[in-house]
Amino acid sequence: MKTVKSHFRFKGGVHPDYNKELARDKPVERMPVAAELCVSMSQHLGAPAKCLVKPGDKVAKGQKIGEKNGFISASVFSPAAGTVKAVEKRLTPSGGMADAVVIDTVPAEGETLPEEIRFAPLDWKTATREELLKRVEEAGICGMGGAGFPTAVKLNPSGKRCEYLIINGAECEPYLTTDFRTMLERADRVRTGVEIMRKILGECAVRIAIENNKPEAIASVEKAFADIAGNVEIVVLPTLYPHGSEKHQIYATVGRVGPEPPALPIDVGCVVENVGTAAAIADAVELGVPLTERVTTVSGDAVAEPKNVLAPTGTKYRDLLAFCGGLKEPAAKAISGGTMMGFAVSNLDIATTKTTSGLLFLTKKRVFQYGSQPCINCGRCLRACPMNLNPSEISKAVESDDIKAAEAAHVMDCIECGSCSFGCPSYRTLTQLCRRAKASIRARMAAEKAKAAEAAKAAK
Repeated sequence: MKTVKSHFRFKGGVHPDYNKELARDKPVERMPVAAELCVSMSQHLGAPAKCLVKPGDKVAKGQKIGEKNGFISASVFSPAAGTVKAVEKRLTPSGGMADAVVIDTVPAEGETLPEEIRFAPLDWKTATREELLKRVEEAGICGMGGAGFPTAVKLNPSGKRCEYLIINGAECEPYLTTDFRTMLERADRVRTGVEIMRKILGECAVRIAIENNKPEAIASVEKAFADIAGNVEIVVLPTLYPHGSEKHQIYATVGRVGPEPPALPIDVGCVVENVGTAAAIADAVELGVPLTERVTTVSGDAVAEPKNVLAPTGTKYRDLLAFCGGLKEPAAKAISGGTMMGFAVSNLDIATTKTTSGLLFLTKKRVFQYGSQPCINCGRCLRACPMNLNPSEISKAVESDDIKAAEAAHVMDCIECGSCSFGCPSYRTLTQLCRRAKASIRARMAAEKAKAAEAAKAAK
């Protein structure tokens, strides 16, 4: 194993204020289970899980309460023992609505709750590839870096060979330090997860991508991987947002140009997984633990005690904030995720999911109100866009309700990183306009697909 510097730099990118010092030196703290958990059936990319419980049911920690419902889907497990209070639509961090299981975790007087359920531990060294892949799938593991793509699907590239397994430790989002603490505190579990994934994928080279603003993490991973066999390298990336993007990390680490949508990284011989996902795989295989908890960075200048919190999925934002001492100053904005790609939220009854990496509370010193102004044709958004798009052209098309023109300008290639909005001197809501266009295009495509299905049905 060796450590090398990246020799590849993608076009574009920005340098936001990272503000990671608020939580980077705070060891992960386990949060007690809250009195009420709200466990969403939509914690991953793809089809929501099918709910398996009903109000009044007793559930054990680790019990499956949501069955994967399609090829691109993942099962959901109860993060604590308790009684199901309700199964109802609840708000998600991204602003949508999804079925959720509300669990009362406080036992009534004299009541005994079920004991924890785990899978039988596996020895990954003697287990078969099929056994390991099945465990990753049945444990409900999905990408924990943000997108939430079901991991078992990614690790089973039918008919295609993985040449590079890339482990994403870049964590380029401002404020967030969950991956940093994982690499510091659980580097050994990350290594085990890498060994398991390498056995599933077949012998492949491993590249661990870490930005150079995390020297402690680099040292920790170097120590944990020191005697690992095979072609393994730590690739030190320059600090540049968005290095955490899958497409750009592939280029920065191995020099391969990521595929154009809808193709996947495996089409250029790569599989990319987050360091947190690697650790979760190790726990699922060796300990038999399904994915029911994760580390979330609670930070921002309004938070009394910024922390990295290990909490059950389904923990409400207000309970996370209370665990961190509440607010020391009034918050002008609450953000689920990071400041570049996160979503502003107005309701702290929203609950964490498998992909909730951060919860930020910012004062008015860090947030200001502005009005979007006309484009001045300065070209900053073009220079910032890592996807070589023209955000200005796209935004003008969307404002004119010309979605076809936006589609022709390749808006569907937008990764919604926020780099264009970050650099715009006219404060134009470029990223939001791209999201609006993409949502409109997806809705049209879904309608066309449904219409074609109806026509095929009628023809029969």
